[in-house]
Amino acid sequence: MKKLFFYITLLFSLFAIGQNEQLAQYYYDKGDFEKAKISYEELLENVPQNMQYFLRTVDCYQQLKQYDVAEKAIQNRLTKYNQGNLLVELGYNFQLQKNDPKAKNYYDQALERIRKNPNEVYGIANAFDKKVQLEYALKAYKIATEIQPNFNFNYQQGLLYGQLGNYEMMITTFLDEAFANPQNSILIQNQLSRFMTDEADASFSNALRKALVLKVQKSQDIFWSRYLSWFYIQQKEFSKAFIQEKAIYKRNPESLSTILNLANLAIEEDEKETAKEILDFIIENTKDLGLLVQTHSYLIELKISKATEKDFAAINLEIEALLKQFEISPFSLSLQLIQAHFVAFNLKKPEQGKAIIKKALELQLNNYEMAQAKMELADILLFEEKFNQALLYYSQIEMDLKNDAVAHEASLKAAKTSYFKGDFPWALKQFKELKSANTQLIANDALEYFLLINDNTVADSTQTALKAFAKGDYLLYQNRDQEAIAQFQSILKTFKGQEIEAVTQLRLGKTFEKIGEYNLALSQYQSIIEQHSDGIYIDEALFFSAEIYAKKLNEPEKAKPLYEKLIFNHQDSIYFVEARKKFRELRGDKNL
Repeated sequence: MKKLFFYITLLFSLFAIGQNEQLAQYYYDKGDFEKAKISYEELLENVPQNMQYFLRTVDCYQQLKQYDVAEKAIQNRLTKYNQGNLLVELGYNFQLQKNDPKAKNYYDQALERIRKNPNEVYGIANAFDKKVQLEYALKAYKIATEIQPNFNFNYQQGLLYGQLGNYEMMITTFLDEAFANPQNSILIQNQLSRFMTDEADASFSNALRKALVLKVQKSQDIFWSRYLSWFYIQQKEFSKAFIQEKAIYKRNPESLSTILNLANLAIEEDEKETAKEILDFIIENTKDLGLLVQTHSYLIELKISKATEKDFAAINLEIEALLKQFEISPFSLSLQLIQAHFVAFNLKKPEQGKAIIKKALELQLNNYEMAQAKMELADILLFEEKFNQALLYYSQIEMDLKNDAVAHEASLKAAKTSYFKGDFPWALKQFKELKSANTQLIANDALEYFLLINDNTVADSTQTALKAFAKGDYLLYQNRDQEAIAQFQSILKTFKGQEIEAVTQLRLGKTFEKIGEYNLALSQYQSIIEQHSDGIYIDEALFFSAEIYAKKLNEPEKAKPLYEKLIFNHQDSIYFVEARKKFRELRGDKNL
């Protein structure tokens, strides 16, 4: 009974401490430091050895400018526990009072502790870092490694150099660490990526590129070629990355899977010529059946994406020849699915497409392959306006691969199916859930449709305009581009000046881009820029216009002000980072 009573008392005590900690945190976050101080003092009284409670208590004293109380508390704890990081706390307390000589004295005492006992570096350097005494934190690590050469603080020092704006030393330190300990490469690359995109000016990327190029030139180790390839991929310079990957392969011809991934990235970024060059290289250098099928699949998809109706017969013959070469098997599933989609959506023969899929479903497929086949079958059923049958297959995929990215894709397609058939309340509910999907593309797509339905339901409770717009979207899904254009143009006439107008202009613009009518696309985007400058589609109109001028019409001087406007006025846009990079390129910055 005594033991039981002890455990019950302990349980209640822990619960009470947990409750008090939440209350203290609440007051602290709210900025009510007087109440937070009282709460943390109580917590510290119950658990006096807890350093977190102590530091928060001291912080509350300092926020309330009770520096003498803070000093006394730190001195008492230093006497009791003799922890080196408390010297940093004392120094910082004097620094807050603008007493720099005394602050320096305690900071130097902390460094002296490391000279006597290098193991104290962990607590002391961390305390300096938290107080943003970055130079002292660096000194702490350097002193420790001078005394104990087997200590390795390269990663921590690299971060500190970056925070101090010493990019040259940051890069040198990080690259040396990556080479010495390749297992840390991904961690280091993540930090370098942050500085390349968010935290530094363009000179950082330029310095990193130069450092890597020098490493490649001076060393024969393929490690540096891989690193330089990674850098070019971050910069979306896929042709330069391909040069490095070819050099790696020639020296170490083990696998072409990395080069295939590079081709896929180039395709995703619409760098089709570079992608084709990469894929051709793979075909010339491999006899691996799976790799060949995947490579030919990418090449065929590239051809389909650029094809006009007069090319369809030749493409169909090429797919049939490839399937004859590789035979109908699980290995050639990607080609079978491409053929099914092509005959249904491009040749307008959905029955033939379904027959191809049903034959594929008879093969010995794993769960993911089965899901891919069912997804394509559902897509074709949706093409035929067989909405309920399509939803059935999408639901099967969601059930078979719960919480997987493929299941999320099926959920998105199911939501779009509900949208196409005019079941807007159900579609809205599904899009709302998918806004928080792990896959960014799915989340962005879901958010777009959620806003579309929500905004146009609020503006028009009858949803008349939304129904007409959904019909236009469905025609686009069926590859009936000219009919879709006519539908969207009709919406602009019927619902001029209403909520639906801006998004209709955006859809028209993208459709005109798809068929190569770039001036007509620009006209739609310009209407958004002029008439809906305070709307949610303005950043897209600016970015898409700039991209047309830069990439399609070769008029960079017209692209520059559009990128610039997006950069300065729409920093929350998902196109901000890319627009900034493109603007710098067009401006001729040498330090990219």
